[in-house]
Amino acid sequence: MTVSAKPASESSRPTHDARHDARPENVAALFDSPLNTGSGRGLSLQKQLLARLKHAILEGRLPAGARLPASRALAEDLCVSRNTVSIVYDQLAAEGFIVPHRLGTRVAQLSLDPRVAEEAANASIASVAANSANSAISADGHATSSPASPSASRRVQRLPSTSHAARANESPLPFVPGVPALTRFPASTWRRTLERVMREAQPRHYHYGDPLGEPALREAIAEHLRISRGVRCDASQVVITEGAHEALILCVRLLTDPGDTVWMEDPGYRGAKAAFHASDVRVQAMRVDDEGIVIPPEMWAQATPRLVYVTPSHQYPLGSVLSASRRLDLIAQARQYGTWILEDDYDSEFRHQGEPIAAMQGMVPDAPVVYVGTFSKTMFPALRLGFLILPTQLAAQTRDALDELLRGGHRFEQLALADFIRSGQFARHLGRMRRLYRERQTALREALAEHFDPAYAVIGERCGLHLTVRLDPAFHDKTIVATALREGIGPRALSSFALDPLPADNGLVIGYGDTDAARIPSLIKRLAAIVAAQGKVGR
Repeated sequence: MTVSAKPASESSRPTHDARHDARPENVAALFDSPLNTGSGRGLSLQKQLLARLKHAILEGRLPAGARLPASRALAEDLCVSRNTVSIVYDQLAAEGFIVPHRLGTRVAQLSLDPRVAEEAANASIASVAANSANSAISADGHATSSPASPSASRRVQRLPSTSHAARANESPLPFVPGVPALTRFPASTWRRTLERVMREAQPRHYHYGDPLGEPALREAIAEHLRISRGVRCDASQVVITEGAHEALILCVRLLTDPGDTVWMEDPGYRGAKAAFHASDVRVQAMRVDDEGIVIPPEMWAQATPRLVYVTPSHQYPLGSVLSASRRLDLIAQARQYGTWILEDDYDSEFRHQGEPIAAMQGMVPDAPVVYVGTFSKTMFPALRLGFLILPTQLAAQTRDALDELLRGGHRFEQLALADFIRSGQFARHLGRMRRLYRERQTALREALAEHFDPAYAVIGERCGLHLTVRLDPAFHDKTIVATALREGIGPRALSSFALDPLPADNGLVIGYGDTDAARIPSLIKRLAAIVAAQGKVGR
């Protein structure tokens, strides 16, 4: 069949400023000291250069519109390989700090609150450093008084009970989004780790554990996140939960009161939507574009939210990355209005192009951000382990409430996971899965190009375990999905993720994590036939 593919998005044009058109900035001259090319245990040249350039941009020494030198020229100035500079430029572009263009790469326009800009600049190098000296965040190390500083909700004192419907079990059909490669998990290694933990267990391990989770696992998670995601935390800020879903429900209980307003992305994660609707908060939809959530400036005063839910590193289900400018604006506005930001970082370990996008939580010190993560995608869903990273002040403020709300359990699984992470098995598993998912996504894209006849646009291809395919509204996505499910194929309708669906929210969310690459062409051929048949009926 002939393919009529529509591009997912248009490239942004750089901001032009006549002051910077004469010649590229002498970037090397902006550095206080040369890059460390030694072979010690310090940061790599790539991470050093990335940190230096971010620092110069955030500090304003590389202002908006400044043209960066070509990668070859900068590599010669710094005595590093051109490949190192190219990788750093790609990462800066992915995070929204620079805008590539055929006429020259330029610094993006970042609209910053002056205080946030200063803090982000002072912290940019430290946030990338993967060493224990930068790991602990003291409660008063970055004290910034603000009359609208957010605090824990009245619900913390009242401790009301919350009930929610049990989640239905789903068969692992091909193309179900959010399911990892279950057959590729190193089950034998995990089993040996778990058996060793149980052999060495003491009678006390069969009792309730710390309500916040096993200290060994909290330490392992904090260390992993500091290194891999740029998160600012220590073990005292980590709370272990039964997956991300419980973490979201817990955040509602800790951070909101009845009648409060919550903003969430639209389309967005259905689990978050369910958690918010099950509470007494008002949910307000905020549309998403190619740079993530779009928040009209006037909305902050008109309908001030208590909580803003975002998936900034890989928006679910559209796959966009929240740009650096919007991240910093969101942090600044949240501070001004006493709002919490809930950052769900559900599958950002699986980025297929460049380095993983750093977490928003670590961009500035003491950001009003609660970070949510899960092992359902990186390990396996039945493990039911997730976590929260609470800001230092909030962790202290809610400690007594958490002791009442939570009961320490799954102790052997938690201890085994701590060992799995510390031993390096977790990092090796992630590396294998990144390669596998890249292969499966490639097979999916090729199969779509070969078999899909209607015009379509593929979005969200840079990260994660799914692709989103936008279709013309004539091809009704919910009807297609219902037919596909009857035939044993499990994509999801894009419109079902929207709070207020628009015509653009018509399409298919196709998971490839648990679908073998060899099966993908035949499955897509069957799905394409379902789409074609539905289109004829629609006409």
